[in-house]
Amino acid sequence: MKILAIDSSGAVASVAVLNETALIGEISLNNKRTHSQSLLPMIDEVLHMTETTGEELSGIAIAAGPGSFTGLRIGASTVKGLAMVYNLPIIAVPTVDALACNYYGASPLLCPLLDARRKQVYGGLYRFTEGKLQVLVPQTCTMLSELLQKVNALGEEVIFLGDGADAYREQIAAGCVVSHVFAPSHMSRQRAGSVGLLALQYMAENKCTTAVEFVPEYLRKSQAEQEREARE
Repeated sequence: MKILAIDSSGAVASVAVLNETALIGEISLNNKRTHSQSLLPMIDEVLHMTETTGEELSGIAIAAGPGSFTGLRIGASTVKGLAMVYNLPIIAVPTVDALACNYYGASPLLCPLLDARRKQVYGGLYRFTEGKLQVLVPQTCTMLSELLQKVNALGEEVIFLGDGADAYREQIAAGCVVSHVFAPSHMSRQRAGSVGLLALQYMAENKCTTAVEFVPEYLRKSQAEQEREARE
């Protein structure tokens, strides 16, 4: 079983092909090109380099949100089109859950953070138990201070990762009273391989959707929608 995994939820565009036993190929770019420019060529390249055809795929996994509204929409339209062409199921993976999987099997708590702007973050709290991801605080849009309170209450060592950890490093250092570290850059951004890791588990549990049914999970309204509501 081969699946194509895609993450366009943040500044990094990432695509991967994997099966139950191996990450066959992965390409990630963080070069400020828009996903509308880079995503389809990257998919074409990873399929070509891994000698994979659309007919060989068993499903398409996507980081379903939260994240950049534009990036999520580009990713959604891309996977919907591919799923319709090749008659494939879509496996929707929560973005923050997938980011936690960058540290698969780690002992400390994991606190992935995405910068949601307006002094908010998309984040959650996780740990690995017997090789499986355990969700302690499901991904949510919240003030950083509220999430730090939950981190402190658990009283355990924690790893912070994601662009939100970088954006709010000083605030985290000041507000986190438990032992903590910040992930290095190669472990701190969204990866399609991590999306695919969870997607394989979801497929085994029959947690799939169709191209017609799939919608991104934004967790909050876009800035344009908020500004329009404020004007009205």
